[in-house]
Amino acid sequence: MRAVGVATRLLPIPQPTLLVGPGASARLGQAICDFDHQRILIVTDPVIAKLGLMLPMLQALKAGGLAYVVFDKMLPDAPVALIEQGVALFKSQGCDAVLAFGGGSAIDAGKAIALAAANNKHPVQLAGYFKGLRAPAPIYAVPTTAGTGSEVTVAAVISDPDTHSKLVIADTRIVPRMAALDPSLMLGLPPDITAATGMDALTHAIEAYIGHWGTRFTNQMALSAVSKIFEALPVAFANGQDLAAREKMALAANDAGQAFTRANVGYVHAIAHQLGGLYHTPHGLANAIVLPHVLRFLSPAIQPQLATLALRAKLGAAGESEAALAQKFLDAIDALNTQLGIPPTLAALRKKDIPALASAACHEAETNYPVPRYLTQAECENVIRQILPDPAVTPAVLRRRATTRKKA
Repeated sequence: MRAVGVATRLLPIPQPTLLVGPGASARLGQAICDFDHQRILIVTDPVIAKLGLMLPMLQALKAGGLAYVVFDKMLPDAPVALIEQGVALFKSQGCDAVLAFGGGSAIDAGKAIALAAANNKHPVQLAGYFKGLRAPAPIYAVPTTAGTGSEVTVAAVISDPDTHSKLVIADTRIVPRMAALDPSLMLGLPPDITAATGMDALTHAIEAYIGHWGTRFTNQMALSAVSKIFEALPVAFANGQDLAAREKMALAANDAGQAFTRANVGYVHAIAHQLGGLYHTPHGLANAIVLPHVLRFLSPAIQPQLATLALRAKLGAAGESEAALAQKFLDAIDALNTQLGIPPTLAALRKKDIPALASAACHEAETNYPVPRYLTQAECENVIRQILPDPAVTPAVLRRRATTRKKA
């Protein structure tokens, strides 16, 4: 893992050309037509396809004379079987580029399809670092949520339902060539999706900043993301039609993506991946639920970083002690989760599953992530135990709480 850490500092990681602002997706369609592609595979999900969000971009492709085929079957977590279907369509239709349009799952799937098609490999065989010999076809991306930052990262997370596991494909060549950050596509996002994806971006930024692979560049990007998210996420959650807040969140997710694609993540992701694999918990939601507990456990080892995060989030003043600022940041994470309606516990979590979840999370962290300190099996179990549902809190109680929050 030390070698990978050195590589992330030295290897040139391409950055996509970004088109930003309302209508950026249509402008991306126009730009793609200037490249010498014969036919492009568009990877998306059924909901995006039905909503018609792609229409301006598709019209731009058509006007430019570029043929395309739409693969709109992608589901959350990018299941391996669907990626195989996408690869088969890419090959049978003679495609020579991929345009991923949607949330993180669609973009990650597009990356995996392009790499698997180029190497004639099953997607599972590509899990790990640089497992493909050949470079993928050019990849373009249009994120419709402000969370994963997948449009700028070297990673693609896919899932294997047979083993209830999530797999990470890492390769600098799967970074998209161009991407459109179009806030107008995000105006219709429901509040719960806005909350979960926003907390996903915040988790990326925080874990990139507190880990040991941070550089001056990644720290700048992580802190920029944190500043933007604390300002814009509550606004976008309260008023989904606020275009300025949506654009700021899209930029924040991109900043966080640039940070963690080099500095990597940590125990929040290690645990969240296991929850997603076993219970199909949406990734952003899992991160949001786990984040405050991991930060509290690690706080003695990362107090200076937490203090800096508090300052960048405008939670305190420079003259305050590190301890006071660090506590303000921890409290602010709790308050933000409450404001966004993030549940404090995971309803699907079962006590009997905790040892296996902790073991898998510890293995993922120990073999992949530059965390501030490593957790023992018992410590990781204790962290996960914090999000066990309270048997006294029934669905009826949760509904009453949600109603009370809305009235407030």
